[in-house]
Amino acid sequence: MFIGAHVSIEGGIHTAVDRAEAMGADSVQVFTQSPRMWRPSNHLPENIERFKERRAEAGLGGVLCHAMYLVNLANPKDDLYEKSVATMINTVDVGCAIEADGVVFHIGSHLGAGMKAGLTRVVKAMRKVLRRCSDTTWLLMENSAGTGATIGRSIEELAVIFDRLGGHPRLGVCLDSCHLYASGYDVTDAAALDEALEELDRSIGLDRLRALHVNDSAVPLGSNRDRHANIGDGLMGRKLGVFLRHPKLQGLPAVLETPGPDGHGPDAGEVKKAKRLHASRAKAKK
Repeated sequence: MFIGAHVSIEGGIHTAVDRAEAMGADSVQVFTQSPRMWRPSNHLPENIERFKERRAEAGLGGVLCHAMYLVNLANPKDDLYEKSVATMINTVDVGCAIEADGVVFHIGSHLGAGMKAGLTRVVKAMRKVLRRCSDTTWLLMENSAGTGATIGRSIEELAVIFDRLGGHPRLGVCLDSCHLYASGYDVTDAAALDEALEELDRSIGLDRLRALHVNDSAVPLGSNRDRHANIGDGLMGRKLGVFLRHPKLQGLPAVLETPGPDGHGPDAGEVKKAKRLHASRAKAKK
């Protein structure tokens, strides 16, 4: 498992690798633009080339780009829908340029228009975005937490989208431990996690699981609220190790999106805690 972190690209996209390396991360995730502004960043060609060089030097086992939070591919409002599609295309283009392994995104919310209408918009948008993906840079649907009109809260809902897109060869999944927990999947229980992964295998295929987000939860199981907690400090605690150590989740980039000690994101200490939880499997066997 390539345990890493979401980091800033302040100073140029290539600086993300420096930050990941400094905190002992084995993978990295970035926003390719401000997560709260529609305006895309203009990445200099030399910075893109430097990113690829630095990734090779650092030996990162996974690189992910995360779409900005404003993206909503189910939005019933045409202007915001078109902005969302354009932003996703730009994010995928940057992801392909830096040779990222995947572009992670939240499906969005139909905002009361209904699941049928929302899914129609989502599938139409994703078809456009998938055309921009490469054989090595996939589009990864992230399971969501949330209530009401949110789409993608369950493996079943992700499978519906996957099927409507004909199981596109560059379409995959990113599972978030906190979001699963919020949606009622108890990832701290080995049997429940087995069941969830079996459902994923039946409906989509485990070969489509390309990345993980590793976050503790500040809110209870099944709460349908997205509140990340630092590793070991939330309600999962050390039982988050059940998720980290599951045999079917090995070999994947596993990125932390925790608040960190100062609320500015994960640091070396968070990465170290996650690695210790993952490594405790070996101790248990002894």
